[in-house]
Amino acid sequence: MEVGVYIDGFNLYFGGRSVNGRGAPGWRWLDLRGLCSDLVARPPTWAGAAIKRIVYCTARVSGAISPSGQADQDVYLKALLATKSVDLIEYGYYSATVKKSLLATENPTTKRPVVVKSSLPVLVLDNAATPVPGGQFMVSYLRLEEKGSDVNVATHLLKDVLTGDVDAAIVISNDSDLALPLRIARRQVPVGLIHPGVGRRAGALKASPSDGVGNHWWSQLLPADYTSHQLPDPAGTFTRPTGW
Repeated sequence: MEVGVYIDGFNLYFGGRSVNGRGAPGWRWLDLRGLCSDLVARPPTWAGAAIKRIVYCTARVSGAISPSGQADQDVYLKALLATKSVDLIEYGYYSATVKKSLLATENPTTKRPVVVKSSLPVLVLDNAATPVPGGQFMVSYLRLEEKGSDVNVATHLLKDVLTGDVDAAIVISNDSDLALPLRIARRQVPVGLIHPGVGRRAGALKASPSDGVGNHWWSQLLPADYTSHQLPDPAGTFTRPTGW
């Protein structure tokens, strides 16, 4: 059984940050081939499965917004290719825009947004200096978005599955936008879906192991999945960034 692996790079990064801690070292220098080799060996019904292709979908961080982030990412991408930790890097793009929206906080229980309203110690006054309790705050903010990785994951997954180039697939993402391509893929080949972060799997990605051709499975990454699969340092001529 030849397996294609399709990775949403930003979903994996933010998943790893949620699992390991935002400032924690020791997990970002991730050896994707080592991790995927471990994953493909997990399901007992996939005995003898071997990786045919690892496709890593990401976008380059904006140097204008984060020069250090761009430099660190560039080293990592070069290290992945130098060590053959992936077979292909497919690039989307990075979008930086200014948005306007209501100021809000997060409900600690439901995790839903709660609109902030005027009250002491920050109280809105009208033109007559009369308090306006319950007034809302409109803020302008920088919105950074990675674009294209989910589409690129779906495209490579379906291309390889529908042409018969792979016998099974592993997708590393918890992006609900992949629900339809995953449903289509499960009609053709067994699929393993890996949630890279904490919390529940996206509801839209739920399915039955027997859907389509069957033999599907799900897993969720733990801290050890990250820390025990690290690239050598140096990786070829590329050195792990400080703090990684």
